[in-house]
Amino acid sequence: MRRTGWHRTLPAREHHRRASPPPSLPSLRVQEHLMRETAGAAPGARTRAWSRRPLALLLAAGAATGAVTLAVTLGASGSGGGGRGPVAAPPDPAAVRLLDRAAMTAQAAAAAPVRDGQYLYTKTTGFSTSLAETGNGGMEAARTDESAERWVSADGSTGTLTRTASGTSQDPAPGKGRATINSPTHRFLESLPTDPDRLLETIYADTRLNHGAGSGSTTGPDQEAFVAIGDLLRTVEAPPGVSAALYRAAARIPGVVLVPGATDAAGREGVAVARIHNGERTEWIFDKATTHLLGERTVLLKDSPWGKAGTAVTSTAVIARGIADEAGRAPGQ
Repeated sequence: MRRTGWHRTLPAREHHRRASPPPSLPSLRVQEHLMRETAGAAPGARTRAWSRRPLALLLAAGAATGAVTLAVTLGASGSGGGGRGPVAAPPDPAAVRLLDRAAMTAQAAAAAPVRDGQYLYTKTTGFSTSLAETGNGGMEAARTDESAERWVSADGSTGTLTRTASGTSQDPAPGKGRATINSPTHRFLESLPTDPDRLLETIYADTRLNHGAGSGSTTGPDQEAFVAIGDLLRTVEAPPGVSAALYRAAARIPGVVLVPGATDAAGREGVAVARIHNGERTEWIFDKATTHLLGERTVLLKDSPWGKAGTAVTSTAVIARGIADEAGRAPGQ
């Protein structure tokens, strides 16, 4: 199995229970540890992709329901997986302060006008980890380059174009007016609430539905909410007010902590906001001075076939963003 750098975490049974993959944003993160629980079971090569709403971003969102207090309570109760695990600790105050700084930075950014027919451009560098059985019956982990350029249709009228070292691919278009939190377009992001409590309600509505009590999920609503927000922040640049609300919404998720030092896939050092789940730490890495989001990585906290504790098994760094007039051409070309 393989863990890729732009996809979201889905244990195997959840992945197969989902409907067909979302139409836009090629694999940034749609299955972080696909088949996490089978990593040491059946023999043969395994591919481990990472995290939930990728660039194949996020699965169908449910309607927002209930007050945020209820949303957070339900989310916390499912932090250990499907509502069966222990309640997570309150957010770390240091992490809350960093996220508030990041929100203020995002809010102060000038909103670039985006026209229908244009594309949100993102250039990333990073790697995934593949795990395969060796001839002597052992398991061997190896890294794969996941560097890419992506052009996401602003209005959903055309698909997402992805260019990597191995070639170019085109994902289907979600269609105008059919985007969701799991498969967003810029137009959809513009429609999201800028109040962090309301925005968190919307996100938890999806994660409680698909990862709450009775869902069979081993991930839980809190972890899924954290990963979903990370996908949105990293994969498609939202309007400043929405980006700020996403950071502040993340600051309300139980179990969020601060990691004083972290290095992204481009070798840039920063500070991270993170959440721990199932022996792995999902980190959002920020520039210490500017609080701009640099990238994201998943770090092992205990030895496993994937590597030693402290190993980054997936990592993605955002190198450039912008608005392009044509898919396949970087902004300004």
